[in-house]
Amino acid sequence: MEKVLVTGADGFIGSHLVEKLIKEEYKVRAFVFYNSFNSWGWIDSLSAEIKNKIEIFSGDVRDPNGVYESMKGVDAVFHLAALIGIPFSYHSPDSYVDTNIKGTLNILQAARRLSTIKRVFITSTSEVYGTAQFVPITEVHPFQGQSPYSATKISADRIAESFYRSFDLPVTIVRPFNTFGPRQSARAIIPSIIIQALSGKSKIKLGDITPTRDMVYISDTIDGFVEIFKSNKTIGEEINIATQTELSVNEIAGEIFMQMKLNCEIETDNERIRPDKSEIKRLLGSNEKLKKLTSWKQKVSFEEGIRKTIDWFSDKKNQSMYKSDIYNM
Repeated sequence: MEKVLVTGADGFIGSHLVEKLIKEEYKVRAFVFYNSFNSWGWIDSLSAEIKNKIEIFSGDVRDPNGVYESMKGVDAVFHLAALIGIPFSYHSPDSYVDTNIKGTLNILQAARRLSTIKRVFITSTSEVYGTAQFVPITEVHPFQGQSPYSATKISADRIAESFYRSFDLPVTIVRPFNTFGPRQSARAIIPSIIIQALSGKSKIKLGDITPTRDMVYISDTIDGFVEIFKSNKTIGEEINIATQTELSVNEIAGEIFMQMKLNCEIETDNERIRPDKSEIKRLLGSNEKLKKLTSWKQKVSFEEGIRKTIDWFSDKKNQSMYKSDIYNM
């Protein structure tokens, strides 16, 4: 397989995946969200050497014709384009249905029509599991839609499964747990804490600090995607990318404060608190299936990942792209 398409290439995980695939000498077509500013999102921040090797396709995954055109002549598709902010999904669920469900359907329909497509990777999320009913969470854990966002991702996963079972489409569902690192949105917990701290705030605004998460550094998540891509054993499978460890939000904040040598207080911000039945209380993923089917292993510890993330956000150029005084939904 020589040429791959990455949708959502302008986003956090997508841009890192594009960068990795280019370094692995694949030909990459990057599907970025069309806009009148001619912005390619995080692709714009990549080195000139990397950018010169990327073929850019501007479009919208909600448009079936554009999706079909973008997939012509590629061997594999990594579908990462999605709306992901949970608070935003509370008041704009229609847009999540259009992007996450219909967008995924457009990818699958185009793949059926095009004879060149040999692999389709649908990006899921650990949010589809809801609060853990058992740990570590394996791929057979029940699904629970605890937000409109997670409900649309469950739906997209099940449509993808149906295309594998009904049409023998070579689909793989890739399910990262809580990925963090450089370029992550300020709506996420780790960038939110770091950005507030770097702006000189002594009181860090957070929501509920008791939920636990399975934190995966971005390079380990990307390695997971690539290893799953390289293995034919992963066709028709749903696969977690997880560290199989958990940390509470309070513990995450504590590690950041320690590494940044800060004496900060945590202040509860009601705007950041999810409805009780919507909050996912515990996530701890199993990576046994990933290790069984591929050669993946975790390379970056949580502590090292935090250090790398702090270093990136400490760069004034990178800081300038974030608004510390605004809660980003």
